[in-house]
Amino acid sequence: MDTAQLAEQSQFIYNDLRLKTFPVGVKFLEEKDALPEKSRRPALFLKKKITTCQAMTMARTYGWQMGITSEDLICPLSALALGLTGSPDPEKDMADAFFTSNYKSSVEKTASEVGQMCFLDNGRYEALLISPLHKIPLEPDTVVLYGNPGQISRLVQAATFDTEEKIKGIFGGKVECPEYLIRPMVSERPRVVLPGPGDRIFSMTADDEMILALPLAFLDPLIRGLKEAGKKIGARYPITFYQNFQPEFPTHYQELAAKLGLQ
Repeated sequence: MDTAQLAEQSQFIYNDLRLKTFPVGVKFLEEKDALPEKSRRPALFLKKKITTCQAMTMARTYGWQMGITSEDLICPLSALALGLTGSPDPEKDMADAFFTSNYKSSVEKTASEVGQMCFLDNGRYEALLISPLHKIPLEPDTVVLYGNPGQISRLVQAATFDTEEKIKGIFGGKVECPEYLIRPMVSERPRVVLPGPGDRIFSMTADDEMILALPLAFLDPLIRGLKEAGKKIGARYPITFYQNFQPEFPTHYQELAAKLGLQ
């Protein structure tokens, strides 16, 4: 899929759903030297390290192409999931951090939950490009869409228009960036994601925002679904209110209406 087509599809989704922020494309790169020239490395461009979710916010709100490597990340949990740390046991390090944060009642339960998370192998990729979809110069691995529950509901309708199954989600409420960055790529299926506290605290993700993330192969079917799903009943976003009814007012208003000949 060429970048011009991606830009056209991004604009269609943005307009059709009246999104507040741009659709985002994510590309995993085996070598950091493959980052596009126009991408902005936080450590170089901003002279500071940031979180992955901050890079996502910069891409979807500022329209920046963000290049992220281990030198640019301040979040150890995201770096563990992305395989950017060289840790001999990323899952244990993640579980230890969760348990120390008192997110679980036992070490065993913590390890079990972390075992259900999505990790990339250490060193598999050196960088990732996080870019507005309409500007991305490389074919993305994952497309990430932020929206309110009504917009995400419509996206789910569209994404399931030509499938036989519902969209699945794995919800832990913390360190959710692997769910919207990695899992759609490795599972080749769309995912609904609830942004975690890092997204809320550091990247200003709003309380009413959710995420639909999908592999690139689902983008064409998603566009088709937005055009076709529920068309015969006028399904779209914003959801239209039903207005074909006669309101009923308090008694004294009804008496006034009768006096005025409105009943």
